[in-house]
Amino acid sequence: MSVRIGGATIALENAVSLSAFAAVGGKKEGEGPYGGFYDYIDADDYFGQSSFELAESAMQGLAFQNAVEKRGVEPKDLSMIIGGDLLDQCIGTSFGVRDFSVPFFGIYGACSTISEGISLGSLLTDSGASKLCAAITSSHFCTAERQYRFPLEYGGQRTPTSQWTATASGAVIIEKGEAPPFVRAVTVGTIVDKGVTDANNMGAAMAPAAYSTIKRFFDDTGFSPENFDAIVTGDLGNVGSRLLCELFERDGVSLREKHLDCGRMIFDQNAQDVHAGGSGCGCAASMLCGYFLPEIKAGRMKNILFAATGALLSPTSSQQGMSIPGIAHLAWISSDRPQNR
Repeated sequence: MSVRIGGATIALENAVSLSAFAAVGGKKEGEGPYGGFYDYIDADDYFGQSSFELAESAMQGLAFQNAVEKRGVEPKDLSMIIGGDLLDQCIGTSFGVRDFSVPFFGIYGACSTISEGISLGSLLTDSGASKLCAAITSSHFCTAERQYRFPLEYGGQRTPTSQWTATASGAVIIEKGEAPPFVRAVTVGTIVDKGVTDANNMGAAMAPAAYSTIKRFFDDTGFSPENFDAIVTGDLGNVGSRLLCELFERDGVSLREKHLDCGRMIFDQNAQDVHAGGSGCGCAASMLCGYFLPEIKAGRMKNILFAATGALLSPTSSQQGMSIPGIAHLAWISSDRPQNR
């Protein structure tokens, strides 16, 4: 069975494999430096649908179908799907996977949803409660703008600290297996709220949560950044990434040489106008499924910490001037098979 280490980290006993994965993106993501790593790029961000909300659901369906086909199974073979998105009541996911008739757990971790889904799916797999499951999430620039800020037609001015919500989706198949990548351990995040109220500065709101979770993993396990090829965060962007490194430097720990942030990677910040970087559930999910997992599978990376970050606000809380709580869930993903205890 899984073994709890310290206050928040759970080591997996069995070889829990991320056996298949797929990334889907929009036009802007396809034009970014990692556009060639996606399984599918849509030409106009509508994905053949009549609205952006329907497009986000279609995007999730595409990512899920690609992952299932790569694994060589049918949707009916899955024990469950674990997923969510940024839209009210997670309609992007529920409408995206409803036709597959697979048992479904809907979750909400904001932009940390993919690491939350992988963590839950890995724990269920390790325990034997799931034989074959999927973790899935997405975001869409136009749906997020409509829900959290202003309709695109408004033409609102973006602040320097604002980030561009990625139009992207990622899906992962999780099972006990013999082929990497393996999930070796997960660290469950705690909600951290430092009083940031600016909804256009998500990096500052989420950085303390990323620091808290990654530090808990190091404290629980005794590991340090030197044990990993990369410490990957979800979408802290330029502002949050700088703050994360500064928080660790207060502890005498240097993270800069190991730290990679999906929000800083997904777009070309010189050629694409994204201000402080990328964000959204699909940012971390598509970079993980499109780039990092293939790197681990091929052996070019051996160990990474993947800590997607989320800002747990809603339009209502933001309009009422409430602060923005942050969350980060972490998965240790490795090319090395764990040894059974």
